Amino acid sequence: MSRTFFSSFQRAHAIAAALCLAVLATGAVAAPADCTALAAPECYRAFEPPQSGGTLHYYASLAPDAAPSTAGPTQALIAMHGHPRDANKTFNAALLAVRNAGTLDRTLVVAPLFQVAADKAGKCSTAGVPAVQDGDLLWTCGSWLEGGRASNGGGISSFAAMDAVVAELVRRWPSLRTITIAGFSAGAQMVQHYIGFAADAPAASVSLRYVVSDPGTWLYFDAFRPQQAGVDSGACPTVNRWKYGTEGLPAHLGRSAAEARQRYAAADIHYLQGELDTGEGKGTAYRVLDKSCAAAAQGPYRLERGLAYAQYDRTMLAPDKRREVTVVPGCAHDVACVFPSEVARAALLGSPRQ
Repeated sequence: MSRTFFSSFQRAHAIAAALCLAVLATGAVAAPADCTALAAPECYRAFEPPQSGGTLHYYASLAPDAAPSTAGPTQALIAMHGHPRDANKTFNAALLAVRNAGTLDRTLVVAPLFQVAADKAGKCSTAGVPAVQDGDLLWTCGSWLEGGRASNGGGISSFAAMDAVVAELVRRWPSLRTITIAGFSAGAQMVQHYIGFAADAPAASVSLRYVVSDPGTWLYFDAFRPQQAGVDSGACPTVNRWKYGTEGLPAHLGRSAAEARQRYAAADIHYLQGELDTGEGKGTAYRVLDKSCAAAAQGPYRLERGLAYAQYDRTMLAPDKRREVTVVPGCAHDVACVFPSEVARAALLGSPRQ
């Protein structure tokens, strides 16, 4: 990536920030931000998922037309933030991926934000992300990534909220034909767990794809584990329990373990792994890696866990489907490295013909 590009990228962010400050200081109406450049306050949009009793926000690279049109974007990339709820950073990484691919003219980039109450968000906050607002749906730092219910409103689950995001995009941009839901780190945990419980596409004309990138742990649909020796439910009672397995599956998710497994096997799924997301060195975020016995049964580090899961998927879940696993050279645990990489392009955006 060239120094010139970074300079223009940073300049766009500075301009957007300055415009926002001007509005706050003077009350004047500033020119709209370029939401295809970087996350900015003007790119942060709100909607109320049906029967949720609250508001969910998302960054979006495009503003919907007052009258929905079929001449808009044909594909959407929904980028799911990690444990720090860094929706701005994740949005920017997805934007850069789309920009590098030369598909900004036909791709909508969206990054939802699952809010946590201010007094409970100390360990899952990121600078620059909008503060929680009155009426926002609220989760805890960990509940949103495993389909937990919001603690307010009607108690909508985070999986149902994602279904609502997909439906909202199709409603506002009826030109969409493909929607890819991609998660990184804890966001990848959320996406990988969500796949088996996701609603059908809201329109027959829309296809859904999923990208799972560098999660700390995975949802297994049976008792198999890569590091099976010495691990059993007696020595490690959580190894097969939700969120590592399907025992104790939350009833509110609405599907049995067998149904979720069948849905997962039939889905269009792609895997991304950072080549350097292994070991305990700099850039691996090893300090926050799940090291419980249930996690250790899946492998020692994220790269090993991801490669092992892809093999499990290909041999035991969907042997008749082509499950792509792409290892991204030179990247550790960093969405800003993995998503914009050239080798990740096919997973995130599909083939050039789409």
